[in-house]
Amino acid sequence: MGLPAKLKDFNLFNDGLSYLGLVPELTLPKLSRKMDEYIAGGMSGPIEIDFHSEKIELDWTAGGLLKDAIMQYGITTHNGVQLRFAGAFQNDDTAEVISVEVVVRGRHKEIEMGNTKIGDKSDHKYKTVCSYYKLMMNGEDIIELDFINGIEIVGGIDRRAELRAAIGM
Repeated sequence: MGLPAKLKDFNLFNDGLSYLGLVPELTLPKLSRKMDEYIAGGMSGPIEIDFHSEKIELDWTAGGLLKDAIMQYGITTHNGVQLRFAGAFQNDDTAEVISVEVVVRGRHKEIEMGNTKIGDKSDHKYKTVCSYYKLMMNGEDIIELDFINGIEIVGGIDRRAELRAAIGM
């Protein structure tokens, strides 16, 4: 029996610029598949047909004004913003620290400046939609999704290589 590794600290980088102490909260992207129920003659029940990944979003909160992030609003390329989450997870049984990195490229879909009142928190919320996603643990590539180039690598296996080859990519 053991205890799970829990997040003990993190930092967010925006195009290499550290936001240490500036981002109190973020929601890492949910990985989800577009599936369609299918049943046909001779089958005793439906199955789900897997078509592709669904959109990826990273939601994050800044503790206040971040001029460089605000200036990225309306960036014209699908991958114009690169965000990197660096997290330190620690197991309370063994004290082992696991480094987790999530790199996304995309653009800010929403910047919510929130309510303002003198003496109150002035958090700003960002929703960044992503065309690229990469998850690493202790430096090992776990998942890489590059939507524009049709790349989907999980555990070192390129699951779309044959599909790309079939269409001449």
